[in-house]
Amino acid sequence: RIDYSSASAKINLALAEVPQFTCFPTPGVGPHHHGTIHIGPSLDYLLRAHDDSQYGRPSREPILEITLPSSLDDSLAPPGHHVMSIFVQYAPYRLSEGSWDEMKDRFADRCLELLAAYAPNLPRAILHRQVLSPLDLERTFRLTGGNIFQGAMTLTQLFSLRPVPGWADHRTPIPGLYLCGAASHPGGGVMGICGRNAAQEILRDLP
Repeated sequence: RIDYSSASAKINLALAEVPQFTCFPTPGVGPHHHGTIHIGPSLDYLLRAHDDSQYGRPSREPILEITLPSSLDDSLAPPGHHVMSIFVQYAPYRLSEGSWDEMKDRFADRCLELLAAYAPNLPRAILHRQVLSPLDLERTFRLTGGNIFQGAMTLTQLFSLRPVPGWADHRTPIPGLYLCGAASHPGGGVMGICGRNAAQEILRDLP
């Protein structure tokens, strides 16, 4: 049985201007906009965010993982405008109270309010937003439980145990069919490596 817990939410933003972070103010796009930006200031903060989710509550102080792809590729937005992607933890698939359809916008408001403490110009820069709850991720992309990694990234589902014992070499019981997504080793967040590993196995199988 595969564990699909540790669900997350996703917020996509269209921005009229680049966010200006108080820790590194710049007149426009700077090098700090090019990488991944994490809002999770301490270990205690991370633990509190996770603890909420264990009781079926969206994190009161969520962990935010932010990218600005338009800071590297200006074809993604009109001149001077930007797109932002926010990966939010924790957003448990099963809520102790209410439903995601009822509360996802309130949760997004909380996330953006938190981010505005670091980038005060953000609220006025937002032109449009898309909020995807774990339920939306499951409905739209068929990600079971809203898990973007296609299975929890836990010790019991990593290395030789991913996706399940006996099938960690990217092969499947069907000849010529290989696994190369986040469900295979080493899992999500290690960009391109799952595909490279699968390609290596395919090359070994070629006559």
